[in-house]
Amino acid sequence: MGLPKPWLRKRLLLIACLFSVCATGGCKQGPWTLWDAYAARFIDVQGRVIDPQGEGRTTSEGQAYALFFALADDDRATFERLLTWTQNNLADGDLKTHLPAWLWGKNKDGAWKTIDPDPASDADVWMAYTLVEAGRLWRQPGYTSVGRRMMAQIAKTEVADLPGFGLMLLPGPTGFVHDRTWTLNPSYLPVFIFERFAAIEPAGPWGSIAVNIPRLLRESARHGFAMDWVDYVPGDGFYPSAKQPGSDGGPAMGSYDAIRVYLWAGMTDGAGRLQSDLVSAVPGMGAYLANHGAPPEKVSDQGIPLAQDGPVGFSAAVLPYLRVFPGMERASAQQVVRLSTQRDATTGLYGKDVAYYDQNLVLFATGYLDGRFRFGPSGELKVKWARR
Repeated sequence: MGLPKPWLRKRLLLIACLFSVCATGGCKQGPWTLWDAYAARFIDVQGRVIDPQGEGRTTSEGQAYALFFALADDDRATFERLLTWTQNNLADGDLKTHLPAWLWGKNKDGAWKTIDPDPASDADVWMAYTLVEAGRLWRQPGYTSVGRRMMAQIAKTEVADLPGFGLMLLPGPTGFVHDRTWTLNPSYLPVFIFERFAAIEPAGPWGSIAVNIPRLLRESARHGFAMDWVDYVPGDGFYPSAKQPGSDGGPAMGSYDAIRVYLWAGMTDGAGRLQSDLVSAVPGMGAYLANHGAPPEKVSDQGIPLAQDGPVGFSAAVLPYLRVFPGMERASAQQVVRLSTQRDATTGLYGKDVAYYDQNLVLFATGYLDGRFRFGPSGELKVKWARR
């Protein structure tokens, strides 16, 4: 995509400036209408997050994200419903002793139940983080206790010491170590979560994991693009993984998982070098968007973007990341324009097909940029409502 015409360039820059004002607290903050619209569309009365495009399934990731958004919005009623359903249906009634099963839905016999009991560590760390922060912000020690017990389970079952590299989070307790090869997912590693865990439990593995994340991103990226899944081979380093756990065995690439790497990097606190280290580890997306109107849906295992544009959630996900780069106002504005043109005024949701995953990415990105929440220097959650 070439440079826009002068009149369009001026329009994009104006939008970028307006968006920047909102993102730094210059806009009056009212109800979080996107969260309200999301909850109405995707969360049932029991507190189950439903993925309509996934045949009505529920994942621990969806429950964890919704718990976080409910906390960020001071939505205690929804938080309680989400937590109760999660414990009762994914954790054998007790998150203190059972990490949540990652997949719940309709089995082959037509019964609605747990489909895959294995935990997924991205959901586990987000859920534990949200619970410990809910305990602090709402002054509810019971939440903190559950979150800390989850942390202990994660440390025991989902952390590995990679020979020649150091401590790192595995995607789950089983199935990710084989033939002296460790399979990892870079998008499971929001560094601010591990910084917060390290502040809560300095003797745990968390500080070491946080320190290792920028290196993992830098060494596993291809031409500056994050990959969905990577294999680590001691003495040989990182390679894009073709195993793609849970998929149909397609080729290694950077796509629907990897887009979160840019989002987490952009939302990391800007004090010190950590945010710049994360962003500079995956500069390919920034370079690409300097000359293209949307993030690619897929990047090959050689770091080559493929032609098709990613969905609208991808544009949201890169906005916090682009703000870290100097001189990227036009690229940011293009993503804002793309978001605004794909917002359904009737539902308040985004995208032609209103995909569940897109709404999560938009909630994270715009909630952060609008100042509804921030992550502090030690990973602590800062929310607007706590400063009323």
